[in-house]
Amino acid sequence: MEQKNRLMIVVAIVALMVVAIVTSFGRVLFAANTPDVILPSSSAGLGDLSGSAVQGPDYQRVDVTTQTVTGVVATLARPSSYYRELTVETFWNGGSSTAQVQVWTDGGWTHSVQTLPSGAVRHDLTGDGTLYYWYDGFQQYATAPADEKSSDLAQHIPTYETVLELEPEEIAAAGYELRGELPCILVEVQRGQHGLLQRFWISVDNGLLVSAESEENGQLVYRMMAYSPVQSPCPSNGSFSLPGGEVLHTVGE
Repeated sequence: MEQKNRLMIVVAIVALMVVAIVTSFGRVLFAANTPDVILPSSSAGLGDLSGSAVQGPDYQRVDVTTQTVTGVVATLARPSSYYRELTVETFWNGGSSTAQVQVWTDGGWTHSVQTLPSGAVRHDLTGDGTLYYWYDGFQQYATAPADEKSSDLAQHIPTYETVLELEPEEIAAAGYELRGELPCILVEVQRGQHGLLQRFWISVDNGLLVSAESEENGQLVYRMMAYSPVQSPCPSNGSFSLPGGEVLHTVGE
């Protein structure tokens, strides 16, 4: 009788071991066959940007529609340290203006330098809840409270993340599209009853805004373009200092 009980105990232990091994193997097998969701990279051709990511054995098709685009945009994140250049154009009846902007970002600080149509050069430095601004040739600077949108406003570019707060009916169109040969997510937004139409092209490589446009009653009134290569991390010679020489931030610290 005792020998029989021992045999039953051995059989039960072996059965438990078999179940554990099968369960562990099954989990590994399932994980190995679970596709990852990816976005098209800069190597994707125009034919690949037809509204969904390319499908293969290790990743899953991601359709970008007016219903899904906010979820796709939510997966993007801007680099925390970079340098880039952009152009901002403003249009009105009978005229236009263009400003060239350089942007350094690192460690929560952003320094933008704008060359205005008049030739004046304006500096905007944001960080730690404060905006500092001044013009070349002057030692005096002014300050104002700053929030997470202040650095974008200083560059005269829209904060594209606001599309995450929109109602689905405000998104007029969405998809993948090349902009300046860069693969982007396109979001087209119809705001209010005043004929304001906004378009955002967001890089799938780095989460930065590549281009934006605004139309009022069918007329283009604003355009931003940033097609030049992005340097990331921010170059070590990036300056986050006030005109008097006070250093507010050092790159990499």
